[in-house]
Amino acid sequence: MIAAALGFSSLCAANGKEAAMDTFIDRLMEKMTLQEKLGQLNLVTGGDIVTGHVMKNELDSLIRKEAIGGVFNVNGPDKIYTLQRTAVENTRLGIPLLVGMDIIHGYETVFPIPLALSCSWNPDAVERMARISAVEASASGINWTYSPMVDICRDSRWGRIAEGNGEDPYLGSVLGPAYVRGYQGKDMSGKDEIMSCVKHFALYGAVEAGKDYSTVDMSHQRMFNEYLMPYKAAVDAGVGSVMSSFNLVDGIPAAANKWLMKDVLRKQWGFDGLLVTDYDVINEMSKLGYARLPEASVKALEATTDMDMVSAGYLNTLEQSLKSGKVTMTMIDNACRKVLEAKYKLGLFSDPYKYCDMAASKKKVFTKEHRQAAREIAAETFVLLKNEGGCLPLQKKGKIALIGPMADAANNMCGMWSMPCRPEKHMSLLEAMRKSVGRQAEVKYAKGSNVYADEKMEAPANGIRPIVRGNDDELLKEAVAVASEADVIVAALGESAEMSGESASRAFPEIPEVQKELLRSLVATGKPVVLLLFTGRPLVLTEENKEVTAILNVWYGGSEAGEAICDVVFGERVPVGKLTTTFPRSIGQIPVYYNHMDTNRPDPDDSVFNRYQSNYIDESNFPLYPFGYGLSYTTFAYGDLKLDKTEMLQDGEMSVTVNVTNTGDREGTEIVQLYIHDRYASLVRPVKELKDFKRITLKPGESLDVTFVITADKLKFYNAALEYVCEPGDFEVMVGPDSNNLHKAEFRLL
Repeated sequence: MIAAALGFSSLCAANGKEAAMDTFIDRLMEKMTLQEKLGQLNLVTGGDIVTGHVMKNELDSLIRKEAIGGVFNVNGPDKIYTLQRTAVENTRLGIPLLVGMDIIHGYETVFPIPLALSCSWNPDAVERMARISAVEASASGINWTYSPMVDICRDSRWGRIAEGNGEDPYLGSVLGPAYVRGYQGKDMSGKDEIMSCVKHFALYGAVEAGKDYSTVDMSHQRMFNEYLMPYKAAVDAGVGSVMSSFNLVDGIPAAANKWLMKDVLRKQWGFDGLLVTDYDVINEMSKLGYARLPEASVKALEATTDMDMVSAGYLNTLEQSLKSGKVTMTMIDNACRKVLEAKYKLGLFSDPYKYCDMAASKKKVFTKEHRQAAREIAAETFVLLKNEGGCLPLQKKGKIALIGPMADAANNMCGMWSMPCRPEKHMSLLEAMRKSVGRQAEVKYAKGSNVYADEKMEAPANGIRPIVRGNDDELLKEAVAVASEADVIVAALGESAEMSGESASRAFPEIPEVQKELLRSLVATGKPVVLLLFTGRPLVLTEENKEVTAILNVWYGGSEAGEAICDVVFGERVPVGKLTTTFPRSIGQIPVYYNHMDTNRPDPDDSVFNRYQSNYIDESNFPLYPFGYGLSYTTFAYGDLKLDKTEMLQDGEMSVTVNVTNTGDREGTEIVQLYIHDRYASLVRPVKELKDFKRITLKPGESLDVTFVITADKLKFYNAALEYVCEPGDFEVMVGPDSNNLHKAEFRLL
């Protein structure tokens, strides 16, 4: 093998890690032809999910020709072993493959979708999820995951909002590194550590009108202050790779944008890892009217993009561009080096088969311990939006009517982007609820409605996870009959799993009308109705909030969703989750987000229309549920803020303390949130910005003084010159349970 030929072991022993890597790769690249180097820059799909320019029967041939540096979306250690063996033992240089997959929120043990995970406000839980995902994926042959997605999104029409951490840059910068730590472990050298890839760089969550693959246009100061922070945090955490986005940045496709990739990512942030495109990005630059494939490949390489996903532009055009002087050998070598460095850091040169342990895949995947972790974490992500009269938790007694298209849909519990999931191993909510109550209560079931009344509309909504359809009139009649005999009604409604995620934008982000009709009929029975909301995005729930007794947003909780939902519904677990996205009152408010700029004409009274103020004639300014909002089975009271000083030097610090008391009769966990507003600055600042938070657990009647420390770092922003500064002046500090319910105090920075 190439590692032995180049004296891998002696190099590692004689030199430091970085020096050994440089020497090894120098020697390897001296042996490589131009085509072998270009082959390393070529990333293809194959195996189980085959699209784009490469088909199954081509894959083996391309590997033997050394025309592939990596492959993705191949599932199964036996298949991956075969590919890796072909690369290592049937090519001139025996260079191993990178093997990638979208391990977004779990492998076979599937955790809640990322948007749900963010609602736990628990970086330890996120890191635990990513660690388990890495253990399972690595045991199955995968060494590279295209996660985390840290795109900030404020428009719930965009389907990929489900993949990220919500609308806030600070929270995204806390959770993104947690993913990286979980996937990569200490240094990616372990057999259960894989390379992480932060995406989509950059600004993909700000696509116009929430339409996937659409354009993005914003000022540089807005980029730096509101969107780029989570990407930088992941880079600072040592992420091994970065994926460029589909969208334009300053009118240039991101993968070809030298300012973004070379100046910001490489030079300013010091990223020295692997930079890969998203799917077919280089080829699709021609559709944008930017450049045909040969020129697009040149521009992407100039921007320091190292690896070309499926377009084969680097492989098939760069040799001619080199001959014509459009690119240099140094540029190609630099890109090739980044690919080889990633393989070296993963330990593939010393052991190409380290991720192909058949025995490990049987012992480490979908284990009892992993499933228990998924169940515990899922329960932390559910957000209690309404609980009139303490309807929840339910008692395990009497007759419970479980109604709705999501009630018996085990194949949908994993949510979007969960390709390796095994739904045949999962319980549906119905199965879990009957198991949970045992003989203590009777659970009666009716589907109630289809996801959409229109079968043509439902087909793309269900995607690869279809739900058997029925006649809506008959389904409704059956549901009302079942509900009429029950003591309480649990309605499992909302989106099907494939209604969010990539290529799942919705012009009307609300519960489909046929399900609304079902809910109205259930409410009309006069029985208490608990809405279990399945969704991958914020939905408009104004009508539902008025009509039903309780709403528990369960998102998509993963392979253990059914059991986790029952844990919370029946009170074994207390709701913890808080929203990381704002829920609008109506579609016309979108985009709506808490950390907006103030207006020169703020409306002082939202209860009436005030002309010549910033408002709507026909809608409130305020959302239905604000960022940070979430109820519990207990209640918490906040005292006034106490500042240890009211003036602070730029090199000093100050503390802010608030007393929080559990005023209910259940132990509960509260997420205490700190916001700051810079009242006067050289650039207008948002009305409030999340700057810190703490999770506390209190017993009934217990109080705790929660203290936050404010330093100049919490007051900094990027000014008009894109300098990261804090400016002296007046500030408001705010602490509370959500972004709308806050205690305030003021201080001055000298």
